Amino acid sequence: MMQSITIPIVLPLTGVLSFVIVRLLFQKARGRLPPGPAGLPLIGNVLDMPSSTEWLRFAEWGVKWGQICSVTLLGQPIVILNSASVLEEVDSKTAVFCTRPRLPMAGELVGYDQTLVLMSYGPRFRTYRKYFAKQIGSSNAVARFVPMIEAETHRFLKWLLLKPSADSISTHLRKLTGAIILRITYGIEVQEEEDPFVALIEKANDNFNAATQPGKFIRAFLVDVFPAMLQIPEIFAPFKQTARVWAGATKNMVDAPYSFVQKQMSNGTAPVSFVSSLLEEEEKLSTEDIRDLKFTAASFYGGGADTTAASLHAFFLAMVLTPDVQRTAQIEIDSVVGSARLPRLSDREQLPYTSAVVTELLRWHSVAPLGVPHAAMQDTVVNGHFIPKGANMLNDPETYPHPATFNPSRYLSPSPQRDPRTICFGFGRRVCPGKHLAEVSLFCAVAAILATFEVSRAEGPLPVHENTQGTISQPKPFDCVVKPRSARAAALISTYEKPEESGSDVSI
Repeated sequence: MMQSITIPIVLPLTGVLSFVIVRLLFQKARGRLPPGPAGLPLIGNVLDMPSSTEWLRFAEWGVKWGQICSVTLLGQPIVILNSASVLEEVDSKTAVFCTRPRLPMAGELVGYDQTLVLMSYGPRFRTYRKYFAKQIGSSNAVARFVPMIEAETHRFLKWLLLKPSADSISTHLRKLTGAIILRITYGIEVQEEEDPFVALIEKANDNFNAATQPGKFIRAFLVDVFPAMLQIPEIFAPFKQTARVWAGATKNMVDAPYSFVQKQMSNGTAPVSFVSSLLEEEEKLSTEDIRDLKFTAASFYGGGADTTAASLHAFFLAMVLTPDVQRTAQIEIDSVVGSARLPRLSDREQLPYTSAVVTELLRWHSVAPLGVPHAAMQDTVVNGHFIPKGANMLNDPETYPHPATFNPSRYLSPSPQRDPRTICFGFGRRVCPGKHLAEVSLFCAVAAILATFEVSRAEGPLPVHENTQGTISQPKPFDCVVKPRSARAAALISTYEKPEESGSDVSI
């Protein structure tokens, strides 16, 4: 399933279905929508909509109604795509589907319409993309960060060695992904224990997740369906009271790390980072330039850390469910790398099976099962079906036999299955700008974990791979046992030396 393709690190993919929301914003469709279940007058298919795991119901509809089908909620059609071939036709119309719909709760009220994830297509969007492209938009651009990523991955192994419990894994992974992006964006090195910047930005991310998650009426907040509700006074609108609190968290996410870099620069102690490099030219920057710089920086972390952490958390579950995959990858790593050092990115070409594990992870677990919708900028036709202006789209292929099975070998046969990268990182003008950084981060972490740890089943029932609700989705909680593969592996992990603090103990 395609996720929101503006998230800067990774939005991995499972193979269930793809999803397109079509919004007729006060405009009557001028063509015939795709087939689908019959609805009731006025409310349409509201009573048919599930309150959770919507993607499973949409898959059922796809089986019954075909590659492209539709339902209508309160006059707003939803078009559901169920094949990669439909995506390919959509991809050919990338200029049509490159903007976002209006989501007043997360956008105007909470402030995420100023970040890349919800920003409409236009000049500011292109400015943000330009910044991303220069910093992490190619393999060559990301190459300069590889030593840092490998060092932070080693530090993560130390955290895992000290606290290997299943309920600590998610915390360690969030710190790992946060550490990488904070270093690149702001030059901030996270603290060994709880880091204030990681906590601050994760709070804002949790709010975004809640503000954008789907609900019975397409979105969780009715103001997204009926924007006229923005005119209701706050005293009579609980959603506005919630939004005011969430907007404060968004402001802190944008302002606090930026101000910290400014303070470091005035003290002459700022490491080189995305923000510090651009602020060296501050006298050339307008007020609008500063605004765009701050929100682009926030988009780096706000969009990427949670998604990459969710993917890596799913990796632990995959190893519990497929111990044979784990053993095969470990045999490959041992034969190429040995036990005297950790795997490096430079080993990747010699580790095809381990690389295939990363590829399958991108397919197997969707961190955004329904994603953030796209919007059509003009009326168009897809696979013979009318898609009106204002239509929103996400996608998921059904091209993988036994899609629930974690099977890296599906990419290594003489006739490999479709590479999920053609879908999971998006397409066109909203293709994930951080996909190269995502690839490096995922490979380094997966290879390092496989080289040094054994992940196994805990006592009790075998866990099941299920997504949590929300725009950014983790695997549902599961238990596992994580322990070093050997005393030598534990000693190798312990060789990590904590770098000098960069001052992130500042009060925020």
